[in-house]
Amino acid sequence: MKKSALTLPEPPAYYARYIDLIGEEDQLIALLDKQLQNFPKFLKSIPAEKVHYAYGPDKWTIAQVLLHIFDTERVFQYRALSFARGDSTALPGFDQEVFAAGTDTGTRTMQSLIEEYEVVRRATLSIFRHMGLPSLELTGVASGLDWSVGAIGFFICGHQRYHRNLIRERYL
Repeated sequence: MKKSALTLPEPPAYYARYIDLIGEEDQLIALLDKQLQNFPKFLKSIPAEKVHYAYGPDKWTIAQVLLHIFDTERVFQYRALSFARGDSTALPGFDQEVFAAGTDTGTRTMQSLIEEYEVVRRATLSIFRHMGLPSLELTGVASGLDWSVGAIGFFICGHQRYHRNLIRERYL
């Protein structure tokens, strides 16, 4: 991960693949905000009949993929906030399959999903917007791995981009 404006510890190897999807972008707030503007436009372009479509057996529907993005962002928001506030408690992992099984997507519309995304992303922006560079360099442990606050922010962006690409390639 090369983020020229930040001197961040490298993210855990598995997660670097998500961060690498955002390229050389080094302005976290601008990237979070840009995605807040663009992702809902992408979601609006998805035909309504595809919201509950899965491209194969045992695959998530688009609605489940979107809720996975939102759930993951919420989990990582908490991790970033915890580390930025100096809490040294090692945080547990979360099981995305358990989270996905716990969602009720049957009545969800694309509009309700877009509204939820916007709320979640505004909360992420609120957390990161008020952090200075020293906070972004703070570290903590989550899922048994060392993370910096800044790497978490870039992961959130890359994770969303990964799943947007997946939706484009496999669902549409």
